[in-house]
Amino acid sequence: MEENIMAFDKDNIIDQLKDASISDLNDLVKSIEDEFGVSAAAPVAAAGAAGGDEGTKDSYDVELTESGDQKVKAIKAVREITGLGLKDAKGLVDGVPSTIKEGVSEDEANKIKETLEAVGGVVTLK
Repeated sequence: MEENIMAFDKDNIIDQLKDASISDLNDLVKSIEDEFGVSAAAPVAAAGAAGGDEGTKDSYDVELTESGDQKVKAIKAVREITGLGLKDAKGLVDGVPSTIKEGVSEDEANKIKETLEAVGGVVTLK
């Protein structure tokens, strides 16, 4: 009877993760956090602090390196993120690479990155 029990196949899961998009992986992490009542961010932060890593950054600059093919949506996203007017936001999107926001926390930088990537942009955190 035990032969019919499906074994945990970590290699298969890893192969699936390799093919997943960043958005899919982000959704997976959120689902795991919700399902098991855990946070993936806490252990990472604790590990960095415990390791005494001098390379840990306190603030990040978010740079839009490619605007993607959904420029109107990218402009709207930049306006929401920065509070800039239409002309200035359009200038940032049209003039890539452009720094969208400077000196933000890692969480805020990742949220901005996620927002811009959702509309087809390519973002670099510096």
